Amino acid sequence: MAYIISDDCIACGACASECPVEAISEGDGKYVINADACIDCGNCAETCPVDAPKAE
Repeated sequence: MAYIISDDCIACGACASECPVEAISEGDGKYVINADACIDCGNCAETCPVDAPKAE
C-alpha cells in the first residue's frame, strides 16, 4: 500500500530527499506522494518530523 501525506505536513521537504524512487513532490502547501510510484518503503515516515506520511 502506498503512503499518503496528511495535512499535518509542514512542507519541510525532508521526506522527498529520502524517497528512493522520487515519488514525493511539492504540492500546494504540502508534499504529495505519487501512489503509483511509491514502493511502501517507509523512509518518508521515518524521516518526517511531524509524522505526516501515513500508510494508506
